[in-house]
Amino acid sequence: MGVLLLDYICQGRIEKGTMPKNPVAVKSIVSTPLADAVAAHYGVEMRNVLTGFKWIGDQIANLEAAGEVERFIFGFEESYGYLAGPYVRDKDAIIGSMLICEMAAYYRSIGSSIKERLESIYAQYGRYLNKVDSFEFPGLSGMDKMASIMESLRSNPPKEIGGYAVTKVTDYKKPEETGLPAANVLIYALEGGATVVVRPSGTEPKIKTYFTTLGKDLAEAEAQKETLAQALKPILA
Repeated sequence: MGVLLLDYICQGRIEKGTMPKNPVAVKSIVSTPLADAVAAHYGVEMRNVLTGFKWIGDQIANLEAAGEVERFIFGFEESYGYLAGPYVRDKDAIIGSMLICEMAAYYRSIGSSIKERLESIYAQYGRYLNKVDSFEFPGLSGMDKMASIMESLRSNPPKEIGGYAVTKVTDYKKPEETGLPAANVLIYALEGGATVVVRPSGTEPKIKTYFTTLGKDLAEAEAQKETLAQALKPILA
């Protein structure tokens, strides 16, 4: 839905001549990279921030401080949060719901649908799939176990996951490398364009794994996700 809204807002602003100069969109680092591709297509700068809508709000505040708040056109995160304007600094279900209804009505008016538009986006940019798995660690020893797993991943980073070579590891505990505040997040870029994100939940005793796979169709993307998930199970058990 975040990708659909970004695409719809960009199309509409360009058509009506209301797209600002040097437009900015913002999303969390665990949200789909398909949005980065859509933003690039429309000439929009996509800023990736830590998980939590406050960080999207922080980017709006930075633009406001520079006298450029009008550059912000849309922000979203993986956990169903959307914002299409700088008037609040948190996810806004009211405007988000309205925009989704408006978008659906627009596509119906031209004989299409949200589903058809999403399929055309996949046809243009590739069939992305985004899935989240969770590993729970209850009890008094749960937090220690989670910390041990994250430390092991840092000290012995995997060279491959499910047969796919790891081409890059981004450790968000190193702000000097990411340019963002320190966070307990690891992102593995894999050959072929897939990514795996590993992060402990900030509110529950669980480690979350975010998979983004890219295939020629849904079946291929789903198969790769299952391969990657099975490979991670022994590490996160």
